[in-house]
Amino acid sequence: MKHAFLQGCIALVLGLAGLTAGATTYTTSLSGAIEAPPNASPGTGTVLVDFDIDRHTLAIDVSFSGLLAGTTAAHIHCCTALPATGNAGVATQTPTFAGFPPGVTSGTYQRLFDTSDAASWNASFIAANGGTTAGAEAALLAGLDAGTAYFNLHTETFPAGEIRGFLQPVPEPAGVAMLLAGGPLLVMLARRRRAGGTGLNAPGSDSPPSPH
Repeated sequence: MKHAFLQGCIALVLGLAGLTAGATTYTTSLSGAIEAPPNASPGTGTVLVDFDIDRHTLAIDVSFSGLLAGTTAAHIHCCTALPATGNAGVATQTPTFAGFPPGVTSGTYQRLFDTSDAASWNASFIAANGGTTAGAEAALLAGLDAGTAYFNLHTETFPAGEIRGFLQPVPEPAGVAMLLAGGPLLVMLARRRRAGGTGLNAPGSDSPPSPH
């Protein structure tokens, strides 16, 4: 019994390690102090992002609470001129991530996106990066690795963003540890990859790009 349990644990760890072999995990903490300009919102949040450019998948796991007003949108923005400072346009789906909860001050969100699908992106970000989803993928990956991409949570009181955080790569093996601790979405992604496909569904939008 103990031997079987140990084998199961090892298999899980190896499976999650394999998940990150072609992917990179990024994380950040969200706060009003990081906004530009900063604000005094008591809101907080955490974000975990897994981006696999080879398999064209972007997995997002968000939790947040304490906002001063209801949510209106959430995006990943890229790329600022300098790491961890400044503002940039929206890179990901507009007017907001599909299924992101509107009008709430706390909540969670998990979603898988197919980054080979133009609907997963802001059309202007694609246009600014060669006019292809491959160009958008490469630009976002470069921004994430450079610390010039941030997750921004917009609300009714702060339309430009109430809380945000610059995404930073998670060094291995810490990335695997984070997946073990809090990545049910990424475990699901691993299972889909083993099945030979992503099975993703990321509805698009015809709304105009968000400026912040």
